[in-house]
Amino acid sequence: MTEQMRAVRQDSLGGAEVLRLVETPLPEPGPIQIRVRVHAAGVNPTDWKMRETGYWHTPPFGQGWDVSGVVTAIAPGVSRFAVGDEVYGMPNFPTTPGAYADQVVAPAQHFSRKPAGLDHVRAAALPLAALTAWQSLVDAARLEAGQRVLIHAAAGGVGHLAVQIAKARGAHVIGTARAAKHALLRDLGADELVDHTAVDFAEVLDGVDVVLDGIGGDYLERSLRTLRPDGLYIGLTNPFAMTEVAEAARSHGRRGTTVMVAPDHAALEAITDLVEQGRVRPLVEETFPLEKVADAHALGEAGRTTGKIVLTLV
Repeated sequence: MTEQMRAVRQDSLGGAEVLRLVETPLPEPGPIQIRVRVHAAGVNPTDWKMRETGYWHTPPFGQGWDVSGVVTAIAPGVSRFAVGDEVYGMPNFPTTPGAYADQVVAPAQHFSRKPAGLDHVRAAALPLAALTAWQSLVDAARLEAGQRVLIHAAAGGVGHLAVQIAKARGAHVIGTARAAKHALLRDLGADELVDHTAVDFAEVLDGVDVVLDGIGGDYLERSLRTLRPDGLYIGLTNPFAMTEVAEAARSHGRRGTTVMVAPDHAALEAITDLVEQGRVRPLVEETFPLEKVADAHALGEAGRTTGKIVLTLV
């Protein structure tokens, strides 16, 4: 009899009510892949957007791309891990969602060793958000010490990690967030903070080298006004709008691009090092058991969380 496991699936697009917990066969790793027993799975905006729109997928499909857990099986071609290793990563993004499950199979290169001293819940809060911040600030912006970086939604999942990564690179970090979150963000390393509900950030900021925008909409035009000539705007909300963003930025004498996160074990290992040095710490707003996945999505969609939401499986 085939061994079974729990997994979240959806048969149609829609609200959180389409998510259901099912029994499904335990997957076997193929060449270069490992199987990981998921102890915790991070919840991200891309998850509920996937649930509603499907992106390039047609239901039925699974959910989730953020995991922390323990290796339970390895296939030929894998030399980086052994059964029993604690790992974390962003398996199969963006092709096959399936992290909301007892076990997940993916290429070994999609994982890194879990940071020492970090439990699985906090580790699961890192991969997608931290890689998004890293690939934006380090890979795309090549952020350098002394540069001024503006991070919108600085207390959010990507934002609070971007603040810390930027600070670790020696940047002057400016964040937009509600006033109630300013003390926390200063503790994470922010140098300047703007309450976007009280003032227009575009009226009080200028000379910025890099803007990281996870909000979109009119934030594009307003952010371009804060940049120095030839400064760089990075949009996260629609990676497919790169041409439009670049043209808008060019019309202001600035540069613009978008970033879509990708699995990257080398960057994840660099993030692991920062965590172990005490320079990056993930914040978890709330945890939910796997069977409460709809509640987790509902909380995330409310848009007021600090840090991340995580599902617990063990």
